[in-house]
Amino acid sequence: MSHEGHNHDDVDIMGGGDMPGMSGSNMPGMGGDLRNTTEAMMHSSLYWGKDAVILFSGWPNQNLGMYMLAFFLIFLIAVAAEVLSVSPTVKAGTSPIKAGAIQASVYAFRIGFVYLVMLSVMSFNIGIFIAAVAGHTLGFFIIKARSHAQTNQAAPKV
Repeated sequence: MSHEGHNHDDVDIMGGGDMPGMSGSNMPGMGGDLRNTTEAMMHSSLYWGKDAVILFSGWPNQNLGMYMLAFFLIFLIAVAAEVLSVSPTVKAGTSPIKAGAIQASVYAFRIGFVYLVMLSVMSFNIGIFIAAVAGHTLGFFIIKARSHAQTNQAAPKV
């Protein structure tokens, strides 16, 4: 492959070229001045604390009460995702289209909840991670306990 006619002498890799504010010394994370940036600090490793950005920019906004609300919201969404993992029973005689639409709707909500939990965990906050795991665990327990109770009721007692 020939590179004749390609002149890269005018390319400024770290200088930013025509992009104001994007020079190597001003880019966040490149050792520049971060006092004038409005971007939130994003963690790339697990950390503990209420200073997190969960799902929405500025939420919970370093507020302990809002962090606790986020914690319980993620916990409840994870429980709901597990509870919705059991397909709803459809009455006999229901049209296949209606039954499929009901089950697809429940599935769509479940997948939406699972993705919200995943995005929350991607905040790398240990508290949110614990809330997600605990919520999934409780939801799984509820489903299995209910299933076991139904099996025991159906089994003949000797």
